[in-house]
Amino acid sequence: MSNAPRVVILGAGFAGLELATRLSEAFAGGVVVDLIDEADAFVFGYSKLDVLFGRTHLDAVRLPYAKFAKPGVTWRQERVTAIDAHARTVTTSGGSYEADYVVIALGADYDIDATPGLAGNEFYSVEGAARLAPVVDSFPGGRVLVGVCGAPYKCPPAPSECVLMMHDHLVKRGLLEASEITFAIPFEIPIPPSPDTSEALMTAFAERGIRFVSGVRVARLEDDRGVCVLDDGSELEYDLFLGVPRHHAAQVVIDSGLTEEGYIKVASRTLETGFPGVYACGDVATVGVPKAGVFSEGQAATVADAIIAAIRGDGDGARYGGTGSCYIEFGGDRIGRIDVDFLNGPKPIGVFRAPSVELRAEKIEFGARRRARWFGLA
Repeated sequence: MSNAPRVVILGAGFAGLELATRLSEAFAGGVVVDLIDEADAFVFGYSKLDVLFGRTHLDAVRLPYAKFAKPGVTWRQERVTAIDAHARTVTTSGGSYEADYVVIALGADYDIDATPGLAGNEFYSVEGAARLAPVVDSFPGGRVLVGVCGAPYKCPPAPSECVLMMHDHLVKRGLLEASEITFAIPFEIPIPPSPDTSEALMTAFAERGIRFVSGVRVARLEDDRGVCVLDDGSELEYDLFLGVPRHHAAQVVIDSGLTEEGYIKVASRTLETGFPGVYACGDVATVGVPKAGVFSEGQAATVADAIIAAIRGDGDGARYGGTGSCYIEFGGDRIGRIDVDFLNGPKPIGVFRAPSVELRAEKIEFGARRRARWFGLA
């Protein structure tokens, strides 16, 4: 290794991009930072619903990593093939990297095969949303089923958003009278940390005649019969199924021996693993907060502060606060917001802000600030 400290960041989602940006701002090239991801572009997770319902297309929401240019940061499009936490060594399709600090931010992958029949019916990846967009657009009406195959899953409000946006889509195409929508979810309420948000969503479902089936997971699809079998043995019929797949850590993370119950267990306030100089943040880690971009970004800020403090010999750095805000599409061009605190009380507390057009503008600004900060795009 060179004399300059080296930080290797695995994954270029919310966490990886924010961490690399903060390290660049702090050291302006005085630290060697490798940002590694096998994809060639970043996509905001919420864009999948805009793609699914034809509001935009995949090429329009892709932000090429080639535009991520920060002093001291080298972007590498490589696949991670091995992680040795003891030695702080990472092997990829492009080589091997020894580091002073390794940050694992590889997110959560989708286990499509875990649910028989799901292939071709999932909308949670942007590729899946793009594949289903023409199917949704040409849907002639009938029984729509939005189903969740397992928990935890990324962006907890997104399945509820999909249901409400599907309702708007059917209204717009004049198909509502010929259709019905069912929503099946593992939880008893849509957003467990916030009863107020859940009540608002269930009221919205009831007003639109959307059937809400709680406390069940999708076990398998029998597409030839148009039947979804739930984990309690009951069945729901569908003409169009939109599914949220089971999630798991990337296989290379599992193979590294770092996972516990499927994800990397970390200290919630510091994001430290059990190995010195090795951190994990974002969806790959068990932190005690939802798997959502805004929480990953906050965790990256904490890790950045810790690494900066360690390199400068200046204390221990900040502690992760466990707070974040999520925007929720309610249809009718209105967006709500939930502000949640997960770590500073005996139980999570969620404060709900009612849907409005003003909050839609706020969500747009949320994305614009990050496009500018990370990619230099207006």
